[in-house]
Amino acid sequence: MDYFFIITILVFFSAFFGYINVRFLKLPNAIGLMVITIVFTLGVFALSYFDPTLLNAERYIISQIDFKTVLLDIMLSFLLFAGALHTNFEQLKVQRWPILVFSTLGVLVSTFLVGTATFYVLQLFGFNVDFIYCLLFGALISPTDPIAVLGILKKAGVPKKLETKIVGESLFNDGVGVVVFLTIYQFAASGSDHVTALEVVELFGVEVIGGIVFGGLIGWLTYRLMRSIDDYDIEVIITLATVMVGTIVAQKLHLSAPLAMVTAGLVVGNDTLRDSSMSKITETYVDKFWELIDILLNTILFVLIGMEMLVLSFEFNYFMAGVISIPVVLACRYLSLLLPINFFKKKLDFVPNTNIIMTWGGLRGGISIALALGLTQEMHRDLFLVMTYVVVVFSIIAQGLTVGKLVKKLT
Repeated sequence: MDYFFIITILVFFSAFFGYINVRFLKLPNAIGLMVITIVFTLGVFALSYFDPTLLNAERYIISQIDFKTVLLDIMLSFLLFAGALHTNFEQLKVQRWPILVFSTLGVLVSTFLVGTATFYVLQLFGFNVDFIYCLLFGALISPTDPIAVLGILKKAGVPKKLETKIVGESLFNDGVGVVVFLTIYQFAASGSDHVTALEVVELFGVEVIGGIVFGGLIGWLTYRLMRSIDDYDIEVIITLATVMVGTIVAQKLHLSAPLAMVTAGLVVGNDTLRDSSMSKITETYVDKFWELIDILLNTILFVLIGMEMLVLSFEFNYFMAGVISIPVVLACRYLSLLLPINFFKKKLDFVPNTNIIMTWGGLRGGISIALALGLTQEMHRDLFLVMTYVVVVFSIIAQGLTVGKLVKKLT
């Protein structure tokens, strides 16, 4: 089965499920697509008792897709650039310090808290899992997913100041979270005696700081190229080339491609710079092009997340550990935000109950599943994959559907 056929099937499912959602369910696209895909997959499971043909076909499609590579190495760069391009740069600049602390210190604290709590929770279920592997779970589940957050917050009616904090944090903390995950992964794979503190600092510094600097550089270069011409067709292609070439170069230089694309998107989308580099017609075409890319990739992503059920090992204890992880992850996120919010709230006039709203509005998504798929069997991949899937599905469906009502009630 060739890749064109697989992509065709995914686009067909995305269009068909999207139509059902818009026509009948009328849920936010991310939530509706995931719900429909999960129901469809459960239906395929039920049908397989009579005829396994459809189940085997769906399993084959999933087996041909390396979800981790497709999301982290390809789709994520496009989605983050599109998200950053439409983010309010001035608000982001005002909120830069809390966003910086949330996306770095917040991720690190949450990783440690979730890892520690998971270590003891798993013992209750009789799982003897090393602490370092529990930290890996903490690292992959702590970053909030900008893809899920951006799609759902648009319809939730969140105050702009608060929306900027949640979106800004989500845009940056996934890149930081991936670096934290890879750092702990090195410890887990090679043993802590083989990885020095200096190597950890070097990896973190090069990936994070290097990615942001590189993103700023290619964003500025894109701005200069677009400013020197006035042709909306070519200018749209330039932004596309920026993402594709920038991602490949960042990966080759071992920099964080997600952080590079966020930074590049913020530079190109900056209101001050875009006024001097784009005509009105160019601005319209660039915005519409990246909105379309954003919608298309989001739809395919959430269909894929729903279909990933097929790779899970359904064991009752795994599922129950995932259910217990839901309040654990939420409580750890609340605690990790407590100190930074209390420090900044008077200076930056935070809206009431910011911590509760950011905790509930910090959705998990495809990035967590992609990282969990990258674990080895020695790292208890099947256990942590089921736990991650349970947390992600609850996050997108339960939290995503109720965050708007929570905001109205608490603000």
